Amino acid sequence: MSRIHEALKKAAQGRSSQLATGVQPDLVDVAAEVHKSIVAETHTAERLARGIRGSDGVPYLRFEDLVKGCAHPKWEPDPRMSVFESGENGSLGAERFRTLRSRLYQVAGTRPLRRILITSSVPAEGKTFVAANLAQSFVRQPDRRVLLIDADLRASRLHQVLGAPGTPGLAEYLRGEADEFAVIQKGGDDNLCLIPGGAEVTNPSELLLGDRMKKLLDVVTPVFDWIILDSPPALAVHDASSLADLCNGVLFVVKAGKTDHQVAEKASSEFLKKNLLGVVLNGVDKHGSYGDYYSGYAGYDREDTDRK
Repeated sequence: MSRIHEALKKAAQGRSSQLATGVQPDLVDVAAEVHKSIVAETHTAERLARGIRGSDGVPYLRFEDLVKGCAHPKWEPDPRMSVFESGENGSLGAERFRTLRSRLYQVAGTRPLRRILITSSVPAEGKTFVAANLAQSFVRQPDRRVLLIDADLRASRLHQVLGAPGTPGLAEYLRGEADEFAVIQKGGDDNLCLIPGGAEVTNPSELLLGDRMKKLLDVVTPVFDWIILDSPPALAVHDASSLADLCNGVLFVVKAGKTDHQVAEKASSEFLKKNLLGVVLNGVDKHGSYGDYYSGYAGYDREDTDRK
């Protein structure tokens, strides 16, 4: 059995999962090791932003220009859904997301990794919670620019986690009713931006598979260090698999003690050839040993955070 299938099996038993990539579980934050390369990429993008277009004709943007032109609503994050807003009660969860962040930086040091898709087998396993907190862990580093995209057009929830307006959003952009300036929000003092799901649509799959989704990612990728997409559950619809083709890697979320092993294995198998980075274990028993947790990829122990 492969390492990822073993991780899914353990998750179904309510235990910590093994890292599903070949990265060693070193707990030292290795962000500094790849800082120079990321800074170089950012500077290159900014130089290109001075009036130069990409090979496909899509104009490059500068972060400063994007921020000036986008919406600036007042966000009111839900502290129950953020380990970084929960004070002492969320300290263990925050540390776990810092560890996950470090693992991703390790991968980014070996190959391109800027667009990350977050998905799960079925609803209520915590993928939206993981997406939001992973983004917050990144922007707590100096000068990191992160874009969260709610690509779950059937049940968008990211705006609720951040306490942000839900429209206009991705749906409006994909229907050609708004440009990137209209749908991107920056509601805090850090460099975290959001594209919410937007208004309800009757044809989400067709919109996500259209050319405008790829165009959007091509426009925003040079502007941000990390782009995190929250996608629909993998078994319900084919959207996650299609979006994975537009991303550099996929994180698969399972709920400890809840996710059925066979269901998770079936859902995750579709991503094995699509840069599956690993398994994120949500809902880890806080009474588990330190060693049990740190042999895993990530986890969190609050029952009220696994809503999606």
